[in-house]
Amino acid sequence: MNGYLKIAEVSRKWGIGERRINTLCLEGRIKGAVKFGNTWAIPEDAEKPKDDRIKTGRYIKNDK
Repeated sequence: MNGYLKIAEVSRKWGIGERRINTLCLEGRIKGAVKFGNTWAIPEDAEKPKDDRIKTGRYIKNDK
């Protein structure tokens, strides 16, 4: 498919795991990603979404 990449190719390009990219596609965070059967097609010019996961090991929620 011209203009589209597979998850494995995007994984190498962005330097993150295939499983994480699959999750981003499922959440709709990669614009233009389309699923054909059981394979995701990601546009070549798609930008890597910002990582919003908590990295400190603490939850942000304050009960005070």
